[in-house]
Amino acid sequence: MQTRNMIAAAVLCSSFLFSGCSTESTTNVQPASVPASAPAAQPDTGATAATANAPLKDATEQYRKYVIEQCDAFVKATEEFVTAVKSGDLKKSQELYAPTRMYYERIEPIAEALGDLDPNIDAREGDVDEKEWRGFHRIEKALWVDKTTKGQETYADQLLNDSKLLRAKVETIEIDPAMLLTGAVELLNEVSSSKVTGEEERYSHTDLYDFAANVEGAYKIFEVLKPELEAKDPALAKTIESRFAEMTKALEPYKKGDGYVLYQELTQEQTKKLSQAVDALAEPLSNMGKTLGV
Repeated sequence: MQTRNMIAAAVLCSSFLFSGCSTESTTNVQPASVPASAPAAQPDTGATAATANAPLKDATEQYRKYVIEQCDAFVKATEEFVTAVKSGDLKKSQELYAPTRMYYERIEPIAEALGDLDPNIDAREGDVDEKEWRGFHRIEKALWVDKTTKGQETYADQLLNDSKLLRAKVETIEIDPAMLLTGAVELLNEVSSSKVTGEEERYSHTDLYDFAANVEGAYKIFEVLKPELEAKDPALAKTIESRFAEMTKALEPYKKGDGYVLYQELTQEQTKKLSQAVDALAEPLSNMGKTLGV
């Protein structure tokens, strides 16, 4: 038994040296002491799994930092938006509406994992009971359909409180690689199911802001996973990078200043091309999980 333990320790030490680890061995057995004819020792599956998952763990930590940064910016932007609404400044409220939402749209899969926060912040008319409807789209309807901020003070305060609650809760949520991969696909599904159709921003027609933010959020997930993906399937990584570039290029003609043109200004052919670009990106992106073993 002692001999078997020594051999296993030697093999484990050898693997550490091979991977460039500088950790000192706690035994006197050296890698060279393992006879060439000795049977291969069974690896420590726990240590091996931990080592294999280390890059993905690093990726999730990078993404967590990104989510917190976006949440901080979201709270600040929401405060400015709410101030404009409560002060009765219709024009400024309309101007701040879409840019504020972009911070949220980039990290929406995280909000969706936190109970009622997503419907409280982002429910559209008809998604929830009328008595429960609040958040951005309730205010959106008042700003563009009724063309007033009056009567929106309570909803504005609720929106700000919900944005702060989201910021607090992201500190506690457990983000794992599976959530990242699912989130990237969900963001593109959001684009194809409601942004391309113009359904999301049915009153303001600022769908392209949401569209771009969803794509940016999906790219961030790809970005943090890219080193590990390149190590396992460089061709897939290259394809996804290329499709993201094509998606960005497809959105470029519709930029206007720091934002985007109204979605209703696009022709049916233009929206079709955007939809095709989304589909072309979604297909290889959905293969990341299988390649990464998640």
